[in-house]
Amino acid sequence: MDRGKRPNKFVANRNNKMYMDLKDIIREHALPFLPAKSLFRVQGVCRDWKLQISTPFFAHNQSLSFQALSGLFCQVPGDPPSFISIEPKSCGVPDPSLKFLPEPVDIRASSNGLICCQGRTGVKAYYICNPVTKQWKKLPNSNANHGPDPAIVLVFEPSLLNFVADYKLVCAFPSNDFDNATEFEIYSSAEGAWKVSGEICFASKKLVPRSGVCVDGVVYWQSKVHGIVAFDLTKDRSQLIQGYSTGALGMIHGKLCSTHANGRTITVSVLANVYSNTMQMQSNSRTWKEKARFVIDNSVSAGSAYDQAVVLAVGCNVVLVQIGKTILAHNLDTKRTKAVWSAAESDIRKYAHNSGLNLCPEPFDAHGLCIE
Repeated sequence: MDRGKRPNKFVANRNNKMYMDLKDIIREHALPFLPAKSLFRVQGVCRDWKLQISTPFFAHNQSLSFQALSGLFCQVPGDPPSFISIEPKSCGVPDPSLKFLPEPVDIRASSNGLICCQGRTGVKAYYICNPVTKQWKKLPNSNANHGPDPAIVLVFEPSLLNFVADYKLVCAFPSNDFDNATEFEIYSSAEGAWKVSGEICFASKKLVPRSGVCVDGVVYWQSKVHGIVAFDLTKDRSQLIQGYSTGALGMIHGKLCSTHANGRTITVSVLANVYSNTMQMQSNSRTWKEKARFVIDNSVSAGSAYDQAVVLAVGCNVVLVQIGKTILAHNLDTKRTKAVWSAAESDIRKYAHNSGLNLCPEPFDAHGLCIE
């Protein structure tokens, strides 16, 4: 008689082990790829997940794993900042107005989840803060006068072996000793002090505040006259890059890019050769090389009658564009465009033209536990 096969203890244990392995895989290899807002939400799933997410090592791992663009901070002069999320359900910050800081501030720069703000009163001190964890640090006073609207760039680049929140704040300011010259002052969190560089860029004109970006250890700013001022942090040397068409600076696939709009056509160009102006006249070498080109369709711009787009910001392979009342995000990898925010026309013009739009790639902790 066939009495059938009864599941034995070995099979039951094996199935249980498979279930535990899957749970461990999710905890160890899936959670680090979630954005901050989602991580705060899933902490309630179980005690193990909450403990895992709260460890400094997880924060370090997540800052390397999740490097997508979460949104951007906007600020009308005199008003508190606000945050526009590209994915509202999964990305966001708990206090977009940054009221946890000790005084009202103006946002000056951002980098990989950290934000540089400047106080509006007294000496107008600089603050470095993590808007997700609400941790912040007040920097010592600078040695030089940076002016009322400083050209500040925050440099924070998480790396596999960097468990400490080392960052730098680089300011390009008009020289007091030479006309039409730019000097540079750098704050290093490792040293806890400001230092004025001995380098002076004599060929530069006035720089555009909030236009700066750091790519591979070199900081770039737009000049109000066509051109880009570059400052190499390692070599302590500056350079004026010519052959530049007006557009927003950013980083695409590890390279400096310039993105501009002609009507509804958006062109993304990457820096190909900074020495092209010294090449022979018949040389085919060009300073910029076109990387991508796309057109904003009426179907994604809420039927806007405006024909001229404005490039707001570029980062993490995403181009943020304003058309009329709508802000759009175009993903250069998937080639998809979607609307991320819409407002009254008067409001969006204030956001787009009266303030800097700071990109906010959103690591969960951005090493905020070590920001002190």
